Amino acid sequence: MAIFITGGAGFIGSAFIRAWAKRYPTDTIINFDKLTYAGNLDNVAEAADHPGYQFRRGDICDAAALRAAIPDGCDAIVHFAAESHVDRSILSAREFILTNVLGTQTLLDVAREKGARRFLHISTDEVGGSIPDGHFFAEDSPLAPSSPYAASKAAAEHLARAAAHTFGLDAVIIRASNNYGPYQFPEKLIPLALTNALEDRPIPVYGDGQQVRDWIHVDDTCAALRAVLEKGQSGATYHIGGRSPLPNRALLTKLLDLLGKPTSLLTEVADRLGHDRRYAVDCSKIERELGWRPEIPLEEGLAQTIAWYREQATWVARARSGEYRQYYAQVYGAL
Repeated sequence: MAIFITGGAGFIGSAFIRAWAKRYPTDTIINFDKLTYAGNLDNVAEAADHPGYQFRRGDICDAAALRAAIPDGCDAIVHFAAESHVDRSILSAREFILTNVLGTQTLLDVAREKGARRFLHISTDEVGGSIPDGHFFAEDSPLAPSSPYAASKAAAEHLARAAAHTFGLDAVIIRASNNYGPYQFPEKLIPLALTNALEDRPIPVYGDGQQVRDWIHVDDTCAALRAVLEKGQSGATYHIGGRSPLPNRALLTKLLDLLGKPTSLLTEVADRLGHDRRYAVDCSKIERELGWRPEIPLEEGLAQTIAWYREQATWVARARSGEYRQYYAQVYGAL
C-alpha cells in the first residue's frame, strides 16, 4: 500500500506515521510537509528506518510539488497539513485561508489527477462552534465556526464534499476533539502548561477557565483514523472524541496534581476574542459503525504525557528555541 500524508512532521501527523510504520512494515509512506514552525522531523525520527518511508518537503498550495510527490494510483491521502492555532488566526487569518482553504483545494485537484483511491480530510470539532450545555455536535449538525481558524476548516470541509459529489472522489471527513500526547508543540494548552509547570513558571488561563473541551489521546485518534481508512463509508463524516470533557481550569488542576505542583501557578489572563464556551462531539456513529472507541483514560494519558515531557528535555528545548528550524533552513533552503 502507498499512503501519502500531508503535515506528517506535525503533532498528529507524525503520531499517525509512527503508528502506521510499526503496523505496516512493507507499506510506502510519503511524508509531505512544508516544515513551518510546528513541523519538526524529530517527531518522525523513529520512523526514518522504515524501508518505505520517504520525506518530501513541499507546500500543499504548490500543485507541481504535489504532482511530483504523489504516486499514481496512491491508495490513500491523509490530509493533516493545516494552520491550526486559533490565537494566530485571530492575529492574521491570511495564512489560514491560504493553507487550509487554497491548499486543500489544490490537494483535492491533484488527488483526482493522480487517481487517489481514498482521501481522508482531518477537520476539527471547532467547525460546530460553541455547543450549549446538554447538547452535542453530531455529524449532520449545522456548521457554525466562530474563529478564523474554524471558518477556514469549515470551508475546507465543503471543498472536500464538493469533490466527492461533483467528481466522485472517495473523500471522508474526520472531526477530532482536542488531542494531547507526546511531541505536541508547546504553544498548545497541555504542553504549554506542563512545560511551564516543570519550571515553576506561571500557566496562563483564559478568562475564568470554564471553557469546556473534550480531550483525546493522539494514539486513540490514530487508531480511529486507521479504522476510517480501512472501513469507513465513502463520503461520510465521522466524529472522534475521548469522552473526557472538562473545563480548562479543571484540566489544568488535574495536570498540576499529577505533577505535584501548586494551583497557584494558574494565572488568569484576558480571555481570547470570541472564545467558544463549550465543544462537545457525539462520537457514537464511529463507535456503532466501525467499532472504534477511545481506550486511553484521561488521567492515564496525562501521566504518560508528563513522563514523556520529563524525559524529552532536549526536544522541548529545541522546539522552544526554534533550533531545528535553523537546521532545516540550512538543509532545505527557503520554500
